[in-house]
Amino acid sequence: MLAPAAAERNKGPILAVLREYAGPGPVRVLEVGAGAGLHAAHCARALPHARWLPSDVEPRALRSIAAYAEAMQVPNMLPPIYLDVSQGWETWGGTQPATLDLVVSINMMHISELRCTEGLFKGAGVLLKPGGVLFTYGPYAVDGQISPQSNVEFDRSLRQSNPAWGLRDTALLRQLAEANGMCLERMVDMPANNKSLIFRKL
Repeated sequence: MLAPAAAERNKGPILAVLREYAGPGPVRVLEVGAGAGLHAAHCARALPHARWLPSDVEPRALRSIAAYAEAMQVPNMLPPIYLDVSQGWETWGGTQPATLDLVVSINMMHISELRCTEGLFKGAGVLLKPGGVLFTYGPYAVDGQISPQSNVEFDRSLRQSNPAWGLRDTALLRQLAEANGMCLERMVDMPANNKSLIFRKL
């Protein structure tokens, strides 16, 4: 199992926000870019009424997710699926339109190409039920501004590693949401200069 220190630190604050949108009844969740699987296991165990489907594009991550599910014995965490978010929703493991309550994406956008962000919004726009939520977490630029200085430096280092990476701007994300039948409902300030963004399917 992979155990990223950042995921260990932020799993509690992320769960606290997700709880507000998981509802009391049965909930179908797709996590895109689940990485090591720590968030999936932590959140699924805390939300036993949620049917949590983790996914990733990296074989190493898929193995780690499966190991977390086995080690933590979370019965409502489904076996992970391969999912390339830049590809159409039809390739997303057979999930049907308007069947998901939550799509979750944690720390993916800034370390992937823009087409992955675009694919995330397109897929969520199709697969979420009316009233469903796309939850994203990470560092963002807000209307053209990056703050504090540590996030400016982080953005610069990402773009030096890969020019296609970098902090995505909430103005762009708002446009992508509206183009796919969603709206940016809420921005929540989180520890370590991150934000949780709540996009609601109309």
